[in-house]
Amino acid sequence: MRGEYKVPGGKLVIVDVETEDGRLSRVGLSGDFFLEPDEALGDIVAAVTGMSVNADAAQLGQAITDALGDGVAMIGFTPESIGIAIRRALGHATGWYDHTFDVVGPVVLDPAMHVALDEVITREVASGERGPTLRFWDWDSPLVVIGSFQSVRNEVDEEAAARHGIGIVRRISGGGAMFMEPGNCITYSLSVPTSLVDGLSFERSYEFLDQWVMGALADVGIKARYVLINDIVSEHGKIGGAAQKRFVAGAVLHHVTMSYDIDADKMTEVLRIGREKISDKGITSSGKRVDPMRSQTGMSRAEIIGAFVAHFRARYDTRPSEYTDAELAAARELVETKFTTDAWTRRVP
Repeated sequence: MRGEYKVPGGKLVIVDVETEDGRLSRVGLSGDFFLEPDEALGDIVAAVTGMSVNADAAQLGQAITDALGDGVAMIGFTPESIGIAIRRALGHATGWYDHTFDVVGPVVLDPAMHVALDEVITREVASGERGPTLRFWDWDSPLVVIGSFQSVRNEVDEEAAARHGIGIVRRISGGGAMFMEPGNCITYSLSVPTSLVDGLSFERSYEFLDQWVMGALADVGIKARYVLINDIVSEHGKIGGAAQKRFVAGAVLHHVTMSYDIDADKMTEVLRIGREKISDKGITSSGKRVDPMRSQTGMSRAEIIGAFVAHFRARYDTRPSEYTDAELAAARELVETKFTTDAWTRRVP
């Protein structure tokens, strides 16, 4: 059985394994990585041979770490990456090319519906009712979407929000507040089986799930990189950020919001953002717009989204999809019974 894993920003790790009586009976390791001294290759193989086929990536990686001396240099790969490749070979973990992704283009909805659809779609992925799904948001009214653990009163000036007709909804993932007016951001959600991030730390899974968007950004002329834990930045500063929610049932929700063209004055009036946070968003003076995607590409928001969709489809196996009536109905029910209730929105006052 063969498993492959491309380390984000690193090299390709390939393992060939055979098993006997629930143990790894033979392990072959190869790839375009660098390893010094050469003899360490045998030590790595010996470290995992005989281990249980149910060992997770962390256990496999730790066995390798324990077997290697201080003088060993692993360049472009890690013990953990070998563990992930072994897990993939055994069928416990999956890679991008093991899946066909449903791609849902932007559909204009109440923004609270998109918050609810994150839960609906990801639960369906966990249950197998829907395949892994990439979907883009579009919305028809302004909204502040706060992170699952944020305080309403600490993050939002509710009088200013009401004055501008801006609602407040708490999402199911952590992270910071999203100031969303029609057309001001580019937001997408990726709902995938947990097997796709098997063996990855929570922090590393962010970068792994956004590998494709780095290529998409390059397609539109932006040289971007990932800054742990969850920031996407260009040479001109921060572009956007990611958030995640893991479902015990077996799926991961990963979504990203990138600034296209934001009214900075209104945002700082509605959000209680300190000077440090403002500088992080590239705001240097009153009246300045936060427009990294628009100014750096010269493209319309729709053109950028179209380029992102095209890049993802060229990179992975995909099929066009849309929301079902049942999904929309389930989302509407969640909006009414959960996401617009004080019990949820103000669970952290």
